[in-house]
Amino acid sequence: MIIWIASYPKSGNTWLRALLSSYFYSTNGEFKEHLLKKIDQFPTKKYFRKFKFDQNKIGDTCQYWIKAQEEINKEKKIKFFKTHNAFGKINNYDFTNKENSLGCIYIVRDPRNVITSVKNHYELDDDKALKWMTNDKQFLYYVEKVKDSGFSDFQFISSWNLNYKSWKIQKKIPLKLVKYEDLLNETYTVFMDILKFVNKITNNAEKINKLKVKTALNTTVFEKLKQNEEDIGFSESIPSQYNKDKKISFFNLGPKNDWRKILNKDTKVKLDNFFKNELKELSY
Repeated sequence: MIIWIASYPKSGNTWLRALLSSYFYSTNGEFKEHLLKKIDQFPTKKYFRKFKFDQNKIGDTCQYWIKAQEEINKEKKIKFFKTHNAFGKINNYDFTNKENSLGCIYIVRDPRNVITSVKNHYELDDDKALKWMTNDKQFLYYVEKVKDSGFSDFQFISSWNLNYKSWKIQKKIPLKLVKYEDLLNETYTVFMDILKFVNKITNNAEKINKLKVKTALNTTVFEKLKQNEEDIGFSESIPSQYNKDKKISFFNLGPKNDWRKILNKDTKVKLDNFFKNELKELSY
């Protein structure tokens, strides 16, 4: 059965994966980049190879979302999967269901900080990034980049607020909502709560290994992840669309990403207006 680690892009999903993979897939809690591969992304092309679909038709894999998850669950193992997909339907095809999912950990981040990371990662200016984040029909779709790679061919992410709402209001599977800012400021406490949630939905009575937790926390601090990327690269970084020989820094600003200091005033006002209900709801 699947446990989803869901989020809008650039919201801390990779950091949470690093924490979880360190705790569950290492002997002592120490993070190593290869552990991230233990928590795969869905949808990705390799999970649809046995199905007939048109790679050049946007979203054609949606019809096999559930069937692909059924194939994954034939192993009868509990597996974490990362996704940026909104929870909902495309062409009347559900993204997931309770028969295939144990629950979801959804990490949400202040959109005024998300936008600066989106700008860097997707090489967008303020206006394009704003349009990207407020488009309720936004999707990620790669053809050439994913032909021989593990990246997804189609993920329906919607807008920042609808992505968040889609997971928050669904009643099909248990949800643990985590604010990136809380994980950043109270990492030990929040991560312990996440592990308790995982134990609950998996009916695991085993005590949480606090020493392992502390090791996971110490080896996944942003500065170490960023330094590691600078030293040896990072497998999930993507090439620049303007320079194929250059890779975009995946770990960009992290905790230093403070919209109060770096966000254009006009962009801030537009984000405040567009997401005012969610900003209030989340106490941002």
